[in-house]
Amino acid sequence: MSETVVIGNATLIHGDCMDALDAISNIDHIITDPPYEAEAHSKGLRVSGKQENGERSVEMAELDFPPMTEELRRMMSAAAVARCGGWFLAFCQAEAVPLWRDAHNAAGAKYMRPMVWIKPDGAPQFTGDRPGMGYESIVASWCGKGRSVWNGGGKHGVFNYPHRENNLPKQHMTQKPVSLMSELVSLFSNVGQTILDPFMGSGTTGVAAVRQGRRFVGIEVDRRHFDTACRRIEAAQAQGQLIPHEMPKQVQESLV
Repeated sequence: MSETVVIGNATLIHGDCMDALDAISNIDHIITDPPYEAEAHSKGLRVSGKQENGERSVEMAELDFPPMTEELRRMMSAAAVARCGGWFLAFCQAEAVPLWRDAHNAAGAKYMRPMVWIKPDGAPQFTGDRPGMGYESIVASWCGKGRSVWNGGGKHGVFNYPHRENNLPKQHMTQKPVSLMSELVSLFSNVGQTILDPFMGSGTTGVAAVRQGRRFVGIEVDRRHFDTACRRIEAAQAQGQLIPHEMPKQVQESLV
């Protein structure tokens, strides 16, 4: 049984995304951070840092949510693409880029290319036997009719933002910085459009969206993270928009 909370221009749904998507239509763009692949759920592969007395400590921990499955990837892509008229951005491991590409294409979207989020403060490889992972991939696919458009002109799809923002504690194990999500929202959507995040987590995409005058629909199955998202997005709504309604934009049609 799902629960819906409306906070200003944000509609937040507590429930499974596959159930909740049945009642959603006319989404302009999807920007989401789906569950990681099964191989990333090994305790040895997950390192989380904590700030204690101004110093960083290291803790080995397992992710606290189930991994992505091929069935979920396929079903969610089909359901989401059917409701979306613009961009579909999905964070993932580099190894999963072709899996998301195939799922998006099979659902009727047009895969464009992978982008990269570089983490200058990413954890090193503590075993020392291989290079550390200092980035995440972002699959970009176009769900709309005709040629794709965005607000970045000829800008590269490379984003360099610290993993930890202002040394604030994270509300979710895989939480993204607001600054990163704000740039993605600005580049891939316009004021007044609606952004869907079917794996909302702690609501960072929603915070970025409402701060920039977009409408937001977020879905989260975990009660703890849903409540956190509600609090964060309510605070963002209270702060008001941080950009003017009429932003000058560069619009570049796809060269593909």
